[in-house]
Amino acid sequence: MKDAALQSYLESIISPERLNRFDEVLSNRTNYITVVMEDLYHMHNASAVIRSCEVFGIQNVHVVENEFAKDLDKKIAMGAQKWVDLNTHETTMDCIEKLRSEDYSIIATTPHNDANTIREFKITGKTALLFGTEKEGLSEVAMKEADGFLKIPMVGFTESLNVSVAAAIILQDLTEKLRISSFNWELSPEEKKIKKLDWTKKSIKNIDKIIARFLSDN
Repeated sequence: MKDAALQSYLESIISPERLNRFDEVLSNRTNYITVVMEDLYHMHNASAVIRSCEVFGIQNVHVVENEFAKDLDKKIAMGAQKWVDLNTHETTMDCIEKLRSEDYSIIATTPHNDANTIREFKITGKTALLFGTEKEGLSEVAMKEADGFLKIPMVGFTESLNVSVAAAIILQDLTEKLRISSFNWELSPEEKKIKKLDWTKKSIKNIDKIIARFLSDN
């Protein structure tokens, strides 16, 4: 009951236009597709991938490599890290096991010839997309554990794209397919409520003091 009162109080501080924007964005958010970044040592790449995830409505992003996950380039992410949920994992296997326990299929992105192109690829259930470094690609563990493979068809001399560009192309295509599908891809009402409160808090200056004052008065 107090949580509902707190949410109502905080929402009274935010403009109606802002709250409507939250609702609009949340209506397109999904956990049906998630993204895993494996050992992206260049933080501008990781930050750019997170920005693409936010733009295309991916709510949860997974990073394998705790050390580097702490140094996201806020300038390149353009504030996207405020609106998505970042999950860190010490090893690729830890991440894959966690996702499998949540019924995700593990799809490795790779330029190899035996991979499906994005045109051929069909979403059959909850999907986790794994992205690796441009030079080395995904680890042997990721490739061995993958349930399927996905690639972007290329017809030039260059054999790979920048990982952030590849992520943007794939996410634009798959999220568009997802939204016209019959899958129950949207966040649940409870997930939307929790996330709206989180975003509301992040939009208010001195939020800790405001919440402390509310709790002392109630």
